[in-house]
Amino acid sequence: MIPSPVLDIFAALMLLVAAVSAARLAAARPWRSGARRAALADIDLAHLLMAPAMAGMLVASLQTLPNGAWEAVFAVMTAWFAYRVLRDAQVSGVRALAGGHCAPHLIHAGAMLYMFLALSAPAAHGSGGMSGMSGMGTLELPFLAFGFALALVGYSIWDLDQLSGPGTSGHYSLTVARPAPAGPVLAGVGASAGPGATAVLTEPASPPVVTETIETAPEVPPASAPADGTGVLAPWVATGCRIAMGITMAFMLVIMI
Repeated sequence: MIPSPVLDIFAALMLLVAAVSAARLAAARPWRSGARRAALADIDLAHLLMAPAMAGMLVASLQTLPNGAWEAVFAVMTAWFAYRVLRDAQVSGVRALAGGHCAPHLIHAGAMLYMFLALSAPAAHGSGGMSGMSGMGTLELPFLAFGFALALVGYSIWDLDQLSGPGTSGHYSLTVARPAPAGPVLAGVGASAGPGATAVLTEPASPPVVTETIETAPEVPPASAPADGTGVLAPWVATGCRIAMGITMAFMLVIMI
Protein backbone atom coordinates (compact mmCIF):
# COMPACT_ATOMS: atom_id res chain seq x y z
CA MET A 1 0.00 0.00 0.00
CA ILE A 2 1.33 3.41 -1.00
CA PRO A 3 0.56 6.21 1.49
CA SER A 4 -2.13 8.50 0.15
CA PRO A 5 -0.03 11.69 0.66
CA VAL A 6 2.61 10.28 -1.69
CA LEU A 7 0.01 9.79 -4.41
CA ASP A 8 -1.34 13.27 -3.75
CA ILE A 9 2.13 14.77 -4.25
CA PHE A 10 2.60 13.05 -7.60
CA ALA A 11 -0.91 14.08 -8.66
CA ALA A 12 -0.20 17.71 -7.73
CA LEU A 13 3.03 17.55 -9.74
CA MET A 14 1.07 16.34 -12.77
CA LEU A 15 -1.44 19.17 -12.41
CA LEU A 16 1.50 21.59 -12.34
CA VAL A 17 2.85 20.02 -15.54
CA ALA A 18 -0.57 20.44 -17.16
CA ALA A 19 -0.70 24.11 -16.12
CA VAL A 20 2.81 24.79 -17.46
CA SER A 21 2.02 23.01 -20.74
CA ALA A 22 -1.16 25.06 -21.16
CA ALA A 23 0.84 28.23 -20.51
CA ARG A 24 3.41 27.20 -23.13
CA LEU A 25 0.71 26.63 -25.73
CA ALA A 26 -0.93 29.96 -24.94
CA ALA A 27 2.39 31.84 -25.08
CA ALA A 28 3.63 30.14 -28.26
CA ARG A 29 0.38 30.51 -30.21
CA PRO A 30 1.45 27.79 -32.66
CA TRP A 31 -1.40 28.67 -35.02
CA ARG A 32 0.34 32.05 -35.57
CA SER A 33 4.01 31.18 -35.07
CA GLY A 34 4.72 29.41 -38.32
CA ALA A 35 5.24 25.79 -39.29
CA ARG A 36 8.24 25.18 -37.01
CA ARG A 37 6.48 26.07 -33.78
CA ALA A 38 3.29 24.35 -34.91
CA ALA A 39 5.26 21.16 -35.57
CA LEU A 40 6.52 21.20 -31.97
CA ALA A 41 3.21 22.09 -30.35
CA ASP A 42 2.27 18.41 -30.26
CA ILE A 43 4.78 17.90 -27.44
CA ASP A 44 3.13 20.50 -25.21
CA LEU A 45 -0.29 19.17 -26.21
CA ALA A 46 0.81 15.65 -25.27
CA HIS A 47 1.89 16.89 -21.84
CA LEU A 48 -1.40 18.76 -21.44
CA LEU A 49 -3.36 15.57 -22.11
CA MET A 50 -1.18 13.05 -20.29
CA ALA A 51 -0.76 14.97 -17.04
CA PRO A 52 -4.49 15.17 -16.09
CA ALA A 53 -4.97 11.54 -17.07
CA MET A 54 -2.11 10.53 -14.76
CA ALA A 55 -3.47 12.72 -11.97
CA GLY A 56 -6.85 11.00 -12.32
CA MET A 57 -5.22 7.60 -12.07
CA LEU A 58 -3.35 8.65 -8.95
CA VAL A 59 -6.32 10.29 -7.19
CA ALA A 60 -9.85 9.17 -8.00
CA SER A 61 -11.40 12.58 -7.37
CA LEU A 62 -9.27 14.08 -10.17
CA GLN A 63 -10.58 11.80 -12.89
CA THR A 64 -11.90 13.57 -15.97
CA LEU A 65 -12.68 11.44 -19.05
CA PRO A 66 -13.86 7.82 -19.01
CA ASN A 67 -11.12 5.25 -19.43
CA GLY A 68 -12.34 4.29 -22.89
CA ALA A 69 -11.93 7.89 -24.05
CA TRP A 70 -8.38 8.03 -22.68
CA GLU A 71 -7.57 4.78 -24.45
CA ALA A 72 -8.61 6.34 -27.77
CA VAL A 73 -6.62 9.52 -27.03
CA PHE A 74 -3.43 7.63 -26.23
CA ALA A 75 -3.85 5.26 -29.17
CA VAL A 76 -3.91 8.27 -31.51
CA MET A 77 -1.02 9.87 -29.64
CA THR A 78 1.09 6.70 -29.86
CA ALA A 79 0.48 6.45 -33.61
CA TRP A 80 1.38 10.13 -34.09
CA PHE A 81 4.68 9.96 -32.23
CA ALA A 82 5.54 6.67 -33.94
CA TYR A 83 5.18 8.55 -37.23
CA ARG A 84 7.36 11.38 -35.92
CA VAL A 85 10.07 8.96 -34.80
CA LEU A 86 10.04 7.16 -38.15
CA ARG A 87 10.38 10.50 -39.92
CA ASP A 88 13.32 11.44 -37.68
CA ALA A 89 14.90 8.04 -38.31
CA GLN A 90 14.91 8.75 -42.04
CA VAL A 91 17.15 11.74 -41.31
CA SER A 92 19.30 10.52 -38.41
CA GLY A 93 18.96 6.73 -38.42
CA VAL A 94 18.92 4.92 -35.10
CA ARG A 95 20.18 8.07 -33.37
CA ALA A 96 16.58 9.27 -33.48
CA LEU A 97 15.81 6.69 -30.77
CA ALA A 98 18.51 7.99 -28.44
CA GLY A 99 18.91 11.69 -29.20
CA GLY A 100 15.57 12.61 -30.70
CA HIS A 101 12.93 14.62 -28.91
CA CYS A 102 9.99 12.49 -30.10
CA ALA A 103 11.19 9.06 -28.98
CA PRO A 104 10.60 9.75 -25.25
CA HIS A 105 7.06 10.91 -26.03
CA LEU A 106 6.42 7.74 -27.99
CA ILE A 107 7.39 5.74 -24.89
CA HIS A 108 5.21 7.98 -22.70
CA ALA A 109 2.18 7.59 -24.95
CA GLY A 110 2.72 3.84 -25.31
CA ALA A 111 3.07 3.42 -21.55
CA MET A 112 -0.16 5.35 -20.92
CA LEU A 113 -2.04 3.27 -23.49
CA TYR A 114 -0.63 0.10 -21.95
CA MET A 115 -1.66 1.11 -18.42
CA PHE A 116 -5.25 1.81 -19.44
CA LEU A 117 -5.53 -1.40 -21.47
CA ALA A 118 -3.62 -3.81 -19.23
CA LEU A 119 -5.18 -3.18 -15.83
CA SER A 120 -6.69 -6.54 -14.97
CA ALA A 121 -8.99 -5.59 -12.06
CA PRO A 122 -12.57 -4.68 -13.00
CA ALA A 123 -12.37 -1.62 -10.73
CA ALA A 124 -9.73 -0.19 -13.04
CA HIS A 125 -12.42 0.27 -15.69
CA GLY A 126 -14.86 1.80 -13.27
CA SER A 127 -14.56 4.91 -11.16
CA GLY A 128 -11.72 3.89 -8.87
CA GLY A 129 -8.35 5.60 -8.92
CA MET A 130 -4.90 4.57 -7.89
CA SER A 131 -5.58 5.95 -4.43
CA GLY A 132 -7.39 2.66 -3.80
CA MET A 133 -4.50 0.38 -4.52
CA SER A 134 -6.29 -2.70 -3.23
CA GLY A 135 -9.00 -2.20 -5.85
CA MET A 136 -6.70 -1.44 -8.75
CA GLY A 137 -5.38 -4.93 -9.24
CA THR A 138 -2.20 -5.58 -11.16
CA LEU A 139 -1.15 -5.00 -14.73
CA GLU A 140 -1.39 -7.78 -17.25
CA LEU A 141 1.87 -8.65 -19.04
CA PRO A 142 4.03 -7.25 -16.21
CA PHE A 143 7.22 -7.72 -18.23
CA LEU A 144 5.98 -4.94 -20.53
CA ALA A 145 5.43 -2.71 -17.51
CA PHE A 146 8.98 -3.40 -16.37
CA GLY A 147 10.33 -2.64 -19.84
CA PHE A 148 8.39 0.62 -20.07
CA ALA A 149 9.60 1.61 -16.59
CA LEU A 150 13.23 1.00 -17.55
CA ALA A 151 12.86 3.02 -20.75
CA LEU A 152 11.18 5.88 -18.88
CA VAL A 153 13.92 5.98 -16.25
CA GLY A 154 16.58 5.84 -18.95
CA TYR A 155 15.13 8.76 -20.88
CA SER A 156 14.69 10.74 -17.65
CA ILE A 157 18.36 10.22 -16.79
CA TRP A 158 19.33 11.28 -20.32
CA ASP A 159 17.21 14.43 -19.98
CA LEU A 160 18.77 15.23 -16.61
CA ASP A 161 22.20 14.85 -18.16
CA GLN A 162 21.25 17.31 -20.92
CA LEU A 163 20.04 19.85 -18.36
CA SER A 164 23.23 19.53 -16.30
CA GLY A 165 25.55 19.63 -19.32
CA PRO A 166 28.07 22.46 -19.80
CA GLY A 167 26.56 25.73 -20.94
CA THR A 168 22.94 26.65 -21.46
CA SER A 169 22.83 26.52 -25.23
CA GLY A 170 23.20 22.78 -25.55
CA HIS A 171 26.64 23.08 -27.16
CA TYR A 172 29.79 21.47 -25.88
CA SER A 173 33.43 22.51 -26.23
CA LEU A 174 35.88 19.89 -27.38
CA THR A 175 39.60 20.67 -27.21
CA VAL A 176 41.64 18.77 -29.79
CA ALA A 177 45.42 18.56 -29.70
CA ARG A 178 47.18 17.91 -32.99
CA PRO A 179 50.85 18.09 -33.97
CA ALA A 180 51.83 21.03 -36.15
CA PRO A 181 53.12 20.06 -39.58
CA ALA A 182 56.88 19.95 -39.55
CA GLY A 183 59.31 18.90 -42.21
CA PRO A 184 62.96 17.92 -42.08
CA VAL A 185 65.37 20.66 -41.00
CA LEU A 186 68.46 21.44 -43.06
CA ALA A 187 71.41 21.69 -40.70
CA GLY A 188 75.13 22.19 -41.09
CA VAL A 189 74.98 24.65 -43.99
CA GLY A 190 75.76 28.30 -43.26
CA ALA A 191 76.43 31.38 -45.30
CA SER A 192 80.17 31.00 -44.82
CA ALA A 193 80.30 27.29 -45.52
CA GLY A 194 83.11 26.29 -47.77
CA PRO A 195 82.90 24.26 -50.93
CA GLY A 196 83.41 21.05 -49.03
CA ALA A 197 80.48 21.60 -46.67
CA THR A 198 77.87 18.83 -46.50
CA ALA A 199 74.13 19.34 -45.97
CA VAL A 200 72.62 17.11 -43.26
CA LEU A 201 68.88 16.50 -42.92
CA THR A 202 67.71 16.17 -39.32
CA GLU A 203 64.23 15.54 -37.85
CA PRO A 204 62.99 17.71 -34.96
CA ALA A 205 62.96 15.91 -31.61
CA SER A 206 59.27 16.63 -30.96
CA PRO A 207 56.94 18.62 -33.18
CA PRO A 208 55.06 21.48 -31.55
CA VAL A 209 51.47 20.79 -30.53
CA VAL A 210 48.66 23.07 -31.60
CA THR A 211 45.36 23.00 -29.73
CA GLU A 212 42.07 24.13 -31.15
CA THR A 213 38.59 24.28 -29.69
CA ILE A 214 35.72 22.93 -31.71
CA GLU A 215 32.14 23.75 -30.82
CA THR A 216 29.93 20.72 -31.19
CA ALA A 217 26.23 20.27 -30.60
CA PRO A 218 24.29 17.18 -29.51
CA GLU A 219 22.99 15.05 -32.32
CA VAL A 220 19.34 16.03 -32.66
CA PRO A 221 17.20 15.29 -35.70
CA PRO A 222 16.26 18.56 -37.41
CA ALA A 223 12.58 17.65 -37.42
CA SER A 224 12.59 17.35 -33.63
CA ALA A 225 14.91 20.17 -32.59
CA PRO A 226 13.30 22.33 -29.93
CA ALA A 227 12.42 25.89 -30.75
CA ASP A 228 14.47 28.53 -28.97
CA GLY A 229 12.59 30.63 -26.46
CA THR A 230 12.75 32.37 -23.11
CA GLY A 231 10.62 32.26 -20.01
CA VAL A 232 7.97 29.57 -20.12
CA LEU A 233 8.96 28.77 -23.72
CA ALA A 234 12.57 27.97 -22.80
CA PRO A 235 13.57 24.45 -23.92
CA TRP A 236 14.53 23.43 -20.38
CA VAL A 237 10.92 23.96 -19.25
CA ALA A 238 9.63 21.32 -21.67
CA THR A 239 12.49 19.03 -20.67
CA GLY A 240 11.65 19.48 -16.98
CA CYS A 241 8.02 18.58 -17.66
CA ARG A 242 9.14 15.48 -19.54
CA ILE A 243 11.37 14.42 -16.64
CA ALA A 244 8.56 14.87 -14.10
CA MET A 245 6.17 12.85 -16.25
CA GLY A 246 8.72 10.11 -16.92
CA ILE A 247 9.55 9.63 -13.25
CA THR A 248 5.88 9.69 -12.24
CA MET A 249 4.90 7.25 -14.96
CA ALA A 250 7.72 4.85 -14.00
CA PHE A 251 6.55 5.05 -10.36
CA MET A 252 2.99 4.21 -11.41
CA LEU A 253 4.12 1.23 -13.46
CA VAL A 254 6.31 -0.18 -10.71
CA ILE A 255 3.64 -0.02 -8.00
CA MET A 256 1.13 -1.74 -10.31
CA ILE A 257 3.38 -4.64 -11.34
